[in-house]
Amino acid sequence: MVTVAVGLLGLLSYDGVSDMLARPLEKRYAPLTHAKEIQDVKWVVVLSGGSGVDGALPSSTYLREASLRRLAEGLSIQKRVPGSRLILTGKSWIDGVTPEANVMADVAKEWGVKPEDIVVEAEARDTEDHAIYVKKIVGKDRFVLVTSASHMPRAMALFLAQGMKPIPAPTDYMIIEREGGLRPGDFFPDADALEKAERAVHEYLGLVCPWGRSLQTTHNVLTGSGQENMDESGGYCHAEGSQTGRAGYTLSCDGARH
Repeated sequence: MVTVAVGLLGLLSYDGVSDMLARPLEKRYAPLTHAKEIQDVKWVVVLSGGSGVDGALPSSTYLREASLRRLAEGLSIQKRVPGSRLILTGKSWIDGVTPEANVMADVAKEWGVKPEDIVVEAEARDTEDHAIYVKKIVGKDRFVLVTSASHMPRAMALFLAQGMKPIPAPTDYMIIEREGGLRPGDFFPDADALEKAERAVHEYLGLVCPWGRSLQTTHNVLTGSGQENMDESGGYCHAEGSQTGRAGYTLSCDGARH
């Protein structure tokens, strides 16, 4: 067993292998590149991706890489949509520490965002919570949803389950087609590749475990089959079912409710 585990870790340390795991997640939704399609949007929702406050360091170091990239993308979109406001959402799993949403808000203000253009939601501890608490703010409005590309399929499924109208704006890509093509380092084991595989496995488990989904249902989330369709205004609408609370999923992606 130890030999198998070590062999598996070694295999996942190659970019080619970890890319195969992460690619279906990151390719599910295209980047949001045309602001003209969202000029009527009032909200840009940014999901937190981790933070840690050390008063002896600059505030820009408080955000983990995922949070920093998500915030940067959210700010970029918000600036391209006049009159829109940022919703920064996320608490922390540890009580008594600064909520991640507050940390993002402080950084956003340092980057020039007006305080009145920021809404802080500091109660959500996980992706499921994000959807529940954000719905209380946006109601039935369309909104842009910003999170890491690998996390977007799970986030979209949870927000759509609430009957909301998110417009996906993935960022923080792990798979990047770099200029110059392959490099010598691509043929050797790499810690970054192992981290990429870990994040991908985390997302697949998140898609399968919380809802008791079948493999076919998870496939539908990744491919869009039976998951959602566009409404007349261009927003995303859930095709079947809704979720009224943390324990009340009625998602139906493959004909059976979960």
